[in-house]
Parts: sequence; structure tokens; C-alpha cells
Amino acid sequence: MTGPVLCAVDISNPHRDDNVLRAAARLAALDDAQLDVITVVPDYGMSVVGSYFDKEHHPRIEEEARQRLNDLVAGVLGAEANARVRHIVVTGNAYEEILRVAQVDGAGLIVIGAHKPDFRDFLLGPNAARVVRHAECSVMVVR
Repeated sequence: MTGPVLCAVDISNPHRDDNVLRAAARLAALDDAQLDVITVVPDYGMSVVGSYFDKEHHPRIEEEARQRLNDLVAGVLGAEANARVRHIVVTGNAYEEILRVAQVDGAGLIVIGAHKPDFRDFLLGPNAARVVRHAECSVMVVR
């Protein structure tokens, strides 16, 4: 594999993606690849919902997301491994941002979790399925 391993996690559901993170770390270690862990914050700024928040709301959300991501990785992989991980917090649509970062970083592999679908997923399609369909690199889906 060439390029980093990009692991997508959802920090809004603590510990749901622990196994995803462990799998990504194992795969990155096999090739001595950089492990990048990404989480995506929804963008409320351009919607009607965004008008209800002050200008400082989004930077606070991003900072909290960065801290939660750091805590998650440290808790699952340990402090030493966490120090080598690149933590990525982006804003937007989850699958679009995962694909964009993977392309920009030249990721060799995307590791993403699959969850039990709910009604909304049948209408819109889950993020994992969209990443699998549109990624330019290999994708591993962890159940």
C-alpha cells in the first residue's frame, strides 16, 4: 500500500468505532504507513439552522471535536501511538469530506465502520456505502 491509512470515526457515538480504529492501526503498522484519523463535523453555517448560532459556535465545536478525537485515539491505541497519529477534523458532509481528504492526502486505504442501518439510511444511503462506491483507493469496512 502506498500512502497513509485514513480511518474515519464518529466521535458523537463514543467507543462505537473502537474496533475500526484498532483495525486501521493494525493495517497501518503492517506497511509502516502513517495513520490518519478523521472525524467530520456537520456544517450548520449555510443552513437555516446555522442562523440560530453565534459566530463563535462552529470554532468551539471544532475544538471540542479535536479534543474528543484525541481522547478517543489515546484511549483506544495508547498515548505513544496517539502521538504518531495525524488527527483530522473537517466540516461538511461525512462521505464527501472523507473522500476529499483521502484524495488530497493520497491515502492508500480508507478504513470505515458499518453500523446497523436505520430508516434514514434506506432513504439516503449510509456513508460507508458511498465511500466504498466512490473512493479512488481501497476501502475496508469494519463491522
